This record gives sequence, structure tokens and C-alpha cells, in this order.
Amino acid sequence: MLDWTPIILDFVTLLVVIDPVGTIPVFLFAVRGVPRKLHRRFAVRGVIIATFVLLGFLVGGQALLEALGLRLGSFQIAGGVILFLFALTMIFGDSKPAREIEEAEGGHLAGAVFPLAMPSIASPGAMLAVVVLTDNHTESIRDQAITAGLLVVVLIITLILLIMASAVHRLIGNSGASVISRVMGIILATIAVDAILGGFDALDLLDVPPPAVEGPITSEPEG
Repeated sequence: MLDWTPIILDFVTLLVVIDPVGTIPVFLFAVRGVPRKLHRRFAVRGVIIATFVLLGFLVGGQALLEALGLRLGSFQIAGGVILFLFALTMIFGDSKPAREIEEAEGGHLAGAVFPLAMPSIASPGAMLAVVVLTDNHTESIRDQAITAGLLVVVLIITLILLIMASAVHRLIGNSGASVISRVMGIILATIAVDAILGGFDALDLLDVPPPAVEGPITSEPEG
């Protein structure tokens, strides 16, 4: 009989690391110079590329990392640095990728690869997650196939949200999208720093405590 508990846990894990909602500001940032008629194609291309990347890591990522002798912590730190650099471009304005998107119409969909497909959807955290969730040493072929199916479901959810984001973009315009991009850039920078700290923790270079939920701050009455 199928045990739904690990399936639900895997689904939640993939939903968190891919973060479909968090991808929306990146999408809005990337399509600023793209004609509206191409927004749907932009989203579809980005999700398809991310799907191939993540499924590729699901199938052969563990073997590749082990063959190269790479540690997951090092991979996580490198990914965090890349995410942080991209977050800076979201906060401080146009970047080289944004200018490339604004060139000829033939290059309008170039941004679907970077920054949408990578590192936003197929982020280093997502790549690591699919490798860990489909560990060849502990997971059966059936379990790995189920995880692959869950991955596709999360990516479909991501695509639907990005298509809806095109409608939102028409409402808020470029100025609204720019404000959202900068706010979310700060959040993305925080996520990137957390990924770097997690990498150091995985390498036993730092003892990083888990995040704690603090209660409301109360003040003592004077008297």
C-alpha cells in the first residue's frame, strides 16, 4: 500500500525550494523589455528549460557530483553566491541580462534561460533537493519516479502562476513591477545568505543554529 506521508513531505519540500510564488518577481523583472505578446512563450520556455535541468539532476546529479568528488555544501555555497549577485541586480537596477533582453526581438526570449529558468526556478537549492530526495543508495526506482512526478506537478504550478503574472504585469505596469522587483531582491539576497550559511554548516565549518520563531515583544509597564 502506498504511504502518502513521505509523498506529501517530498511535495512540500519541492514546493518550498522551487518557490513558484517567489519566481513571479524574477519573471516580472525579466520581461520588462519583452513585448506582452511574448510573455506566455517566455514563461513556457523558462519552465521547460528548468524542467530539463532539474530532471537531469534527478537522474544523474548524484553520480556527477560523486564522480567529480564535489561536496554538496560547496555546491550550495556557490549557488548562494550566484543568487546573491543576481539579487543585487534586482535591487540596484538594470543588469547586463536585462539589457540583453531589450535587444532585437530575436533575443527577447533569452532571459527565459537566465534569470528565469536558472537560477530562479532551477535554483541550486532545488538541484540539491532533487539529488537528496532521490538518493540512489536509499530510494527505490519507484520512489524516485514518484518524486519526478511531484517535481513536474510543482513546475506546472509554477507555469500557471507565471502566466497569471503576465496579467498582473499589465495591471501594475513597469513601475509597479520595478518596485516589486527591488523589494523581492532584498528577500532573495537574504535567502542567498541563508543558503551560503547552510553550505558552511553542511561542511562543518560553522555551527549554524536552526531558525527560531520568537514571540511578540512586550514591554514592561513603568511604575
